[in-house]
This record gives sequence, C-alpha cells and structure tokens, in this order.
Amino acid sequence: MIPALAPAPLRGAGLGATLALVLTLGGVGGMPAVAQGLDPLPFNGASNAPVTPILTIDSERFFAESAFGRRLAEEIEAAGVELAAENRRIEADLTEEEQSLTDRRASLPADQFRVLADEFDVKVQRIRREQDAKARALTERTDADRVAFLSAARPVLGQIMYDAGASVILERGSVFFSSNASDITDLAIQHIDAAIGDGLSAPEVAPGGTAEDGSAGPAPDAMTGQTPETTPETAPEDGSETPPQGDATPGTAPQEP
Repeated sequence: MIPALAPAPLRGAGLGATLALVLTLGGVGGMPAVAQGLDPLPFNGASNAPVTPILTIDSERFFAESAFGRRLAEEIEAAGVELAAENRRIEADLTEEEQSLTDRRASLPADQFRVLADEFDVKVQRIRREQDAKARALTERTDADRVAFLSAARPVLGQIMYDAGASVILERGSVFFSSNASDITDLAIQHIDAAIGDGLSAPEVAPGGTAEDGSAGPAPDAMTGQTPETTPETAPEDGSETPPQGDATPGTAPQEP
C-alpha cells in the first residue's frame, strides 16, 4: 500500500512564548494583577497610549491582525493549498503505477517482480520524504517570520511603554481582571503597521530620526528614556582639512630624482 502523504500545514502555531512579553499572574512592584482599576485612564496625547504603569496586550491578535501577519497568513495558506494539491497528484500517480505493477505480476518471473517492487517502494519512500520536507519548510518559514516580527515589534512596544510611563506589558490572557483601557493591542497594531507595513516595504528612516512617511524614528529605551544617538562627523579642532590618504606627506612636493 502507498503511505498517505502528510497534509500541508496552512497556518503556524500560536505565537505563544515567542511573542509573549510577560506571562505571569504575579504582581509587579507589589501590585497584583487583580488590582488593576476599572476607572477611565488618562491618555498620552502624542501617541494615544494610556498612562498607566501596567499595560496588557493580546499578542496573538497583535500578530494576526497586523499587515505583516495578514500577508504571512495569506502566503502560507496559498503555499499549503498548492502543496496539498501536489500531494494529491503524486498520490494518484503512484496509485496508478502500483496497479500497473500488480497487473504485470502474473506475467513476470518472481525475482524480476521483486526487483521492480523494491524499486517502487524506494521511490515511494523518497517522494514521501521530499513532500514532508516541503511541509516542514512551511512551518519553519512561519516560525522564522514570527521571530522577525517580534524583533521589529520590540522598539514599537518600547515606545508605547515609554509614552505610557509603563514598566511592564502583560499577556492579556494571563491577567485575571483588568480595565479594557490598559489593553494596547489595537494601538500596537497601528504603530507596527506604520513602522514596517506588511514587511515587504518598511519605511526608511531619514536623517534626523523621522521616517519618510512622517512616523517617529528610533524609540527611546523603555528603561532609561534615552534615544539612541548617532555620532556626527567632526572636523579637526584647528579647522584644517583632514590630510589625504596616501604615501606622500601633506605640504611637500614629490622629490625629482
């Protein structure tokens, strides 16, 4: 019998530990998660971030509803459908080949049929390994793209934390009770879409720290509040130009032989 080819995965596993920023019910600074208030929170006008020391996020929705996540899901699903169709075609061809070999069995010497049957079995196993490898490649691509998304999200979430004056972002599903105002999922999606789009054409940051689309440049560090600085080119203190590189000494003419 021909072993069934494994179905192609259409979507990756949940973000889980890859994107969870904090997975805990424990308190921060002595404040248990259940103590988060239900009163309306003030908002930072510049970024529309709630001003609160504790923020929450639905990390799975943050990824899945971002432009990057939607593009990845569409591409992986299309590739999975194509692979599944390929598996069905291969299985039909192998079934036909197996039936042909079975029909010829009565007319072939036993040793010759055994050779052909062994060759067919090797072929089936080789094809199955190849198709399984293609399915694994789709899963590995999904995992790699999620890690890339997390790396791109770190400064975005850091900026929101800084604007909110927050010290922690909790996974919303791990919080027992909280105000909806502390949920920054929608805000984070807006900011990550502005920062990287669908991941194929991220906006370039122009000199001065402002992106060409008007979005902010490098985010301040969430702990120190300091923005990464670039080191400008400096001229010599005496105002003279930098000597040209080469073997000749500046200010002297080459000696004639």
